[in-house]
Amino acid sequence: MTLSIHPSRLLLSKELPTLEYTATSNRFDETWEAPLSTLLGLGRAAGADLIEFFLERVNYISSLAEEDIITSISPRLSTGAGVRVFRGEADCYVSTNDLSFSGLKSALEKGLSILGLQLPAPNSYIPEINLELLRDYATKRGKDAWLSECSSMREMGEILLDANAQLKLKANHAQSRRAAYFRDWQEVLVAASDGTFARDIRLTQSVGYNLLCADGANRSSIGQRVGDTSNPSFLRAWNYQSTAEEVAESAGKMLYADYVESGNYPIIMANQFGGVIFHEACGHLLETTQIERNTTPFADKKGEKIAHESLTAWDEGLSPTAFGTIDMDDEGMPAQRTLLIEKGILKNFIADRAGSIRTGHPRTGSGRRQSYNSAAASRMRNTYIAPGEYSNEDLFASIDKGIYCKKMGGGSVGATGQFNFAVDEAYLIENGKITKPLKGATLIGEATEIMNKISMCSNDLGLAAGFCGSVSGSIYVTVGQPHIKVDSITVGGR
Repeated sequence: MTLSIHPSRLLLSKELPTLEYTATSNRFDETWEAPLSTLLGLGRAAGADLIEFFLERVNYISSLAEEDIITSISPRLSTGAGVRVFRGEADCYVSTNDLSFSGLKSALEKGLSILGLQLPAPNSYIPEINLELLRDYATKRGKDAWLSECSSMREMGEILLDANAQLKLKANHAQSRRAAYFRDWQEVLVAASDGTFARDIRLTQSVGYNLLCADGANRSSIGQRVGDTSNPSFLRAWNYQSTAEEVAESAGKMLYADYVESGNYPIIMANQFGGVIFHEACGHLLETTQIERNTTPFADKKGEKIAHESLTAWDEGLSPTAFGTIDMDDEGMPAQRTLLIEKGILKNFIADRAGSIRTGHPRTGSGRRQSYNSAAASRMRNTYIAPGEYSNEDLFASIDKGIYCKKMGGGSVGATGQFNFAVDEAYLIENGKITKPLKGATLIGEATEIMNKISMCSNDLGLAAGFCGSVSGSIYVTVGQPHIKVDSITVGGR
């Protein structure tokens, strides 16, 4: 005998193997409510405190132009789901690419068994989980048509080749020209036993240049990338002509720059991607994941001064088109603004569901993951230092001799905030003026110290696209800040 699922009917555990459901296969919609609510009830009947299902479909493509040839086109399609089971402060996560009722039920059973839970006896009733009416951000905000409106594969190639040709015209002594683009379309559905039932579509795109120039023993390498989260015509709107000119100019200046002398200097860090240091050296230390691991010096500092009184910082998911903007997180919680630091005082941490359970800090809509293969964790979204009351002229005028860090490069951060970051484009400041280009600079410091030395913030907040790797994989984030002055920092050089 085959039964259909009716949410109002009490089910017995022994009836589950005979159930069938018909859910839309190419879209996550209301038809998924019945099977998911039944599985959530099964998990509760087995003794779990909370169960969460995360369903995902992905359509991804990337393209790379090197010199005057498209050298790579990489598409990827994936579909899958993850189930997270909580019991007290413990939890486990199981993923599957089988979205049938039996496939999802099997993943749930594995998660329950890991926590020492068993399915209820055959004659046990399965409690009904009343999910909220589907919060469908995709339909509400017109996202369902986004994928079809994006650039075709042919258009991607044409734009990247035109962009690389423009870079060839602008740059002198070019040894390598690369233009790269990707588009990541993602549909997600979250259902949890606390009643959460929400759907969204995300469209994340990024495009940029990498230019290597060489003249004899002189070398310079400059990259620049922009990103967007909501515009299907993003690639078409990319102003690669002006970007090529800017990248070529920076590479030309750095090609013949003098090497910086090591020492302690006051520095000015440019806006936009300059915010990567705050993201890496401080932002990660404010995630509840770090509190759980006892790897942050700020764990017990809420309400205390941890930075200079000039510094206020936010993490949020609301800025239009920013790279880390989300309408909901990967646990179904709506996006919001979280004040991290206000005038130097630590106000809040960045918390996901598990982090909130284990640390007591309230959830902030920050449960994020790379894909269904990872459980959500406390992760940043758009994280930036807020604009201050000074002008850029004020910042430069305050320095007799220092360094202007215009473009930041790669770096590394230790578990408790020790960092070093390369500066791709730097200039000497003398008597409040930029005088000559410098190369080879590396910023070295520790979060607890550097936060107290950011004494001046300009009023020109700028945001930049970034990629962040952590326990739940690689995700899209925004870093940012206005121009800031750091009173003293160790600069490695020659």
